[in-house]
Amino acid sequence: MNQPRKPERKPERSGRPTTNRDDTGVAARRAALKIIQAVLDRGAPIDAATSHADDLPLPQDRGLARLLALTVLRWLPELDALIDSATPRPLPIDARARHALRVALAGWLKLETPPHAVVATALPLVEGGPRRLVHGVLGSLIRRPATLPAAPRLPSPFDIFWARDWGVAEAASAALAEEPATDLTLKDPSQTDHWALVLEGISLAPGHVRTAKKGSITEWPGFAEGAWWVQDLAASLPARLLPAKAGDRVLDLCAAPGGKTLQLAARGCHVTALDVSDHRLERVRENLARTGLTAELVAADALRWQPDALFDHILIDAPCSATGIFRRHPDVLHLKGNTDLAHVTLLQAALLRRAAAWLKPGGRLIYTTCSLFPQEGERIAERVIAGLPREMIEASELPAGFKPAADGWVRTLPGQVEGGIDGFFIARFRKLPD
Repeated sequence: MNQPRKPERKPERSGRPTTNRDDTGVAARRAALKIIQAVLDRGAPIDAATSHADDLPLPQDRGLARLLALTVLRWLPELDALIDSATPRPLPIDARARHALRVALAGWLKLETPPHAVVATALPLVEGGPRRLVHGVLGSLIRRPATLPAAPRLPSPFDIFWARDWGVAEAASAALAEEPATDLTLKDPSQTDHWALVLEGISLAPGHVRTAKKGSITEWPGFAEGAWWVQDLAASLPARLLPAKAGDRVLDLCAAPGGKTLQLAARGCHVTALDVSDHRLERVRENLARTGLTAELVAADALRWQPDALFDHILIDAPCSATGIFRRHPDVLHLKGNTDLAHVTLLQAALLRRAAAWLKPGGRLIYTTCSLFPQEGERIAERVIAGLPREMIEASELPAGFKPAADGWVRTLPGQVEGGIDGFFIARFRKLPD
């Protein structure tokens, strides 16, 4: 019988987690399996689940564990279809053997792990379990050899929702296929050309750089001196559309992880960054210290907190399903599919109405969510808010390639710009002068 030709080993790319080291690969794959179990079996978000890789001594193995887990989540329906095609009867959806096979196939089919290493690193993951089954499934799929399509399928019901609501199911599938480039917001927009050159990236707007660099972000030029922070271009638009100037008193409501606070503080605004817990504000605090920017941090429930004075402007990045960030967090596609939005939409409306009372006459309020559910965006903003009429967002205020909807909102969608962008809804209101 002809054996399949082993894929040629490609040179390692600087900074990318190594995926073909037989000696250290098992620990990283065991951590990846635990991450997958945490997300799919226990409903943990990926950022919390990756704590299972924290004990790995080498940073490249921690990176590999996360990359393997994210790859499984991107391609889960396709990986499961391959597994089911090679077993006499389907494995339980939460079986350890299924998780081990998912991790092994993700490494082979997407991260170029050689077939012999795929088997060698998968079997230790099922010690005391169905090793013969796992070995047989991998052997069968390697002999075919198995392949993946150009893009993964969106898990149900997102394939239906996003085709119905936006007509972007195909673009979303393409955006899900690979880890996106990293977007950065610059502390000093006048240095855009400089940092685009240094970081080997491109700029889609003043103060923005998109880079395909790999490796630890903390080692990139400009990180230590606080010249930039990680922030998707779509996530930077709400603060860009808030006409706040130096000296203005601005409230960033639901501020974590803090990119918008940093944008406003870099303009010289007096920013109050409020979030529900001090733990959620910790990253804001760290980034303020790194960038040398200042803001007042307040840990409080916005539905009970009361400011001591009115604000010139308010930005609300409301709690939501976070389905718009699926490119970097594919876990949301497996955690949010059957989400009941009733509770969160009531909270969003309550925050919007409450914040309206804290705004000075003539001031602006931005309401935004990183959701692709219109119930969390357009439907909320369409509700009547006494004394707070909408203010149209003009195309001239947006980066090239973006345009507002006919009713003046902004909706960013997968495939809208080359290289992709997160899904956001943005609305702007202006409080009538007395």
